[in-house]
Amino acid sequence: MSNLTVDIPRPPLNSFTLPLMAVFAGCFGFVVGNVFAQPLIGFLIGAAIGAGVALLAHSLPRSRRNARLGLIVVFGLIGLILVGPGALVAGLLIGAILSWAAYWLGSGAYRSSVPTYYTARQTLWHNSFLFICGLVFFFLIAPLIPVIWLSFNAENFFTFTPEMLNFQAEGYSLKHYRDFLGTEEWMVPLKNSLIIAPFATFISVSLGTLAAIGLSQSHVPGRQAIMAILISPMIVPLIISATGMFFFYAPLGNWLEATLGLNQSFVGYVKVILAHAVLGVPFVIITVTATLVGFDKSLTRAAANMGANPVTTFFRVQMPLILPGVISGGLFAFITSFDEVVVVLFVGSAQQQTLPWQMFTGLREQISPTILAAATILVTVSICLLTTVELLRRRSERLRGMSPG
Repeated sequence: MSNLTVDIPRPPLNSFTLPLMAVFAGCFGFVVGNVFAQPLIGFLIGAAIGAGVALLAHSLPRSRRNARLGLIVVFGLIGLILVGPGALVAGLLIGAILSWAAYWLGSGAYRSSVPTYYTARQTLWHNSFLFICGLVFFFLIAPLIPVIWLSFNAENFFTFTPEMLNFQAEGYSLKHYRDFLGTEEWMVPLKNSLIIAPFATFISVSLGTLAAIGLSQSHVPGRQAIMAILISPMIVPLIISATGMFFFYAPLGNWLEATLGLNQSFVGYVKVILAHAVLGVPFVIITVTATLVGFDKSLTRAAANMGANPVTTFFRVQMPLILPGVISGGLFAFITSFDEVVVVLFVGSAQQQTLPWQMFTGLREQISPTILAAATILVTVSICLLTTVELLRRRSERLRGMSPG
């Protein structure tokens, strides 16, 4: 069968592409105008530039790539001439976005990702939904960009220096990362976090996996109520959970010290680990329960018919199939423990000071860009772990014969 190609008609310029580009570029101008305390003028200038880009894209339909590159270069040169080297990157980025939007609208490419039978309203909703998702993603990620950027500041400031804004080499340095990795002030909290988080994760995974498997059985009475109680640490405000944990673990710690003669520092670690494990259990239960939805229970019955006891069935049949969900839950539990600060303030002591605790204390007592270096490292670790979670999710769905999408 031969492949059929459908030519997408170009939308009208004056009634579609040009006004949309004017509004879209006007939003950029409004943001830039706010920087100079002239948002309305910025909107009007941006709208005029957007209309001009739409006209240019409409007049040069056959040289799309060259025209886009030319627009990107022009916007970059405008930023460089009017503001300086710091605006070069912003100009290149704005030029890339506006040129892409102009050709995406002007060529009718916005219909290429929807079925040909979609009406105009359905097409509008489809692309609006994608735009809203992208906007939400941007507002979630945007606050991290200044933090990561400022962590390379060569000065002990929490603000951008002129050298940084102009992308001069002397404005950037790794001194704050050296301060983070080379001082006991930061290495001790990091070591505490690396001690507490793995133990808390192990306890969370063990208890959460067993709870999820038990609650997946239809004969368990009141399993919905039990599930609600087990995942309540995710719902209850953290300050309330921390207060409750303080009143529960403080007498427990005193009893362990007085009755068993355990070291005070060791008891402090035990209390923080148990408290963090409580926070991690709900994540494990949810991810393992989601994995068990597609689990074929006839496999466990077949293993029992072959003479395998419940323990052997669990480790040889059930666990390999739900392992991606278990690991995903463990990674979420690890991130929760590694990034948590409120509970450790209530339950722990100075000897169990974790990295988030040190960052929180530093923000109150001495504001140093080293905190930004620590935050960047935490963000990097979290991104790596969440990427691993996504890869495991896709692998789990492939094993269950589902599409990763």
